[in-house]
Amino acid sequence: MPQCLAEVLEQHSSIRTAFGCNKGTSQETLKAMASQVPAEKSEKCQCETSRPESILYQLLSKQHQNDTQWIDHYSYTPCSLPSVGCPCVDNRRVILKNPEVTCMRASEVLLKTITFIRNLPSFCDLPQEDQILLVQQCWAPLFVLGLAQERVDFELKEISSPSLLKKILLNQSLAASEELESFPHGASLAEVQKLKHFLKKFWNLDMCAKEYAYLKGIILFNPELHGLKCCPYVQTLQQEAQRTLMEFISMMYDRNLSRFSWVLGFLTSLSTVDADSIEELFFRPILGEVILNELLLETLYLN
Repeated sequence: MPQCLAEVLEQHSSIRTAFGCNKGTSQETLKAMASQVPAEKSEKCQCETSRPESILYQLLSKQHQNDTQWIDHYSYTPCSLPSVGCPCVDNRRVILKNPEVTCMRASEVLLKTITFIRNLPSFCDLPQEDQILLVQQCWAPLFVLGLAQERVDFELKEISSPSLLKKILLNQSLAASEELESFPHGASLAEVQKLKHFLKKFWNLDMCAKEYAYLKGIILFNPELHGLKCCPYVQTLQQEAQRTLMEFISMMYDRNLSRFSWVLGFLTSLSTVDADSIEELFFRPILGEVILNELLLETLYLN
């Protein structure tokens, strides 16, 4: 190992700006954040106490319904979600309330994440196949850590897809139907609430830049990924990052390692974050049909 991983992580714990590069469509695409997200008509959750009026009644009613339903900050509490097993959980979709601002900050976090990865000599020593696998499988939890470190908060609005019954009864034209189909699908409300729960937990910990850097090393070097060619080496790197984090917490918190155990347990939950929901919420408004994984790799190997 040309340089101790702990030293490298410490060097990059104070990264504040993305790597400088004035060329390359990948980076320019990630920085182009202005986006308009069409609003959609929302429907009240069927799991709530008040029963919504029938679809047919809404269609035939002369009253004009509001196009959107605004949602303030969602809190991750048991009462805010429908009961377990209810199909309404998957049906509720959300998009960003202020995509121009939030997508800009999210893209900056993603660029800083890629900068962190590509500046690790230990990562660069791995075969390219392992590098690609690690980035594709670990970018989402690394991105969440970046959101927490930069304290990126965001508001949401709920959307719903136009019903098939509405299209039939209103005898909409093919062009109108295609326009409706082009509306954003949105991200799963349950997954976004889980993401907000993660962020709140990290903010409550009030971690420093070094702790975030060591945690990123632990997440990035995941030896449990199937298909790694240098699995023992990756495992060694993860263990080194864990040991360095433990020593740092022990020194900073008077040998109280309960914080270390709690953080490691929380990282296990963080690995379950849904990458598709993150991509849909933060990057679909600006990337359109571009595949984020491909863009990440282009940016990673951009000279």
